[in-house]
Amino acid sequence: MEQAQIPIGMLLQKAVKIRAHILEMVAEAKSGHPGGSLSAVEMLVSLFFHKMRYDPKRPNWPDRDRFVLSKGHAAPVLFATLAEAGFIPVSELKTLRKLNSRLQGHPDQKVPGVEFPGGSLGIGLSAAIGMALAGKIDKRNYRVYALLGDGELDEGETWEAAMSAPKFKLDNLTAIVDRNGIQQDGLTEQIMPKEPVGYKWKAFNWHVLEVDGFDFRQIIDALDKAENMRNRPTVIIAHTVKGKGVSFMEWDPAYHGKIPDKDTVRRLVETMREK
Repeated sequence: MEQAQIPIGMLLQKAVKIRAHILEMVAEAKSGHPGGSLSAVEMLVSLFFHKMRYDPKRPNWPDRDRFVLSKGHAAPVLFATLAEAGFIPVSELKTLRKLNSRLQGHPDQKVPGVEFPGGSLGIGLSAAIGMALAGKIDKRNYRVYALLGDGELDEGETWEAAMSAPKFKLDNLTAIVDRNGIQQDGLTEQIMPKEPVGYKWKAFNWHVLEVDGFDFRQIIDALDKAENMRNRPTVIIAHTVKGKGVSFMEWDPAYHGKIPDKDTVRRLVETMREK
């Protein structure tokens, strides 16, 4: 099934809805990871509502494109996107992190549309490489996308995976790095400097693109270029802001896992929807 490519204006509307869902989910749960979920919204909207092929009525369709959330703590953005895409009811989002809910702190394959149970950082790219390699072996035409956090680049397994993907010429694989500059304990460049991050991926023979991670046109153009690349995987370095859309969360490492109260969230969501 081919997904309809919706206009940019409608993508913006989807982004607003998903940001509102994220805030309401974590406020209801009184736990979660809002900052890194909010920074990734435009990437997931671009993938699920413009680029990827899938069928929510047949989540295991063999020729579907695959998405791996390697930064698994950002599960709220994935669950909210899956709800808007029709995989799960929107009403289920309020069950985040509750007893017996399918929607836990990290993605679980019990949830339709979840391809890989994200948890320990650094493992998602390896899983995505396995999926992409399987597609090549099976001669299937699907593509695989993996979203990584920039703090996750501290993990050695990420670079082992980065070394292997070009060896297998996985041009059906696109990695996206959410370059928001903040990880759990502070600024990435203070904890373990990443720059020049693009050159590091180039040294591993990846096709490297850099974009404004909130500009739909730039993101979609990069995804199109990745699809047209031959014999090499692509990595998109998406420059973002942690906590995007909530002024007091932006650039504040505390909101990696700090949750605003319900009254604050209610006012924020009302303001978002009025714009």
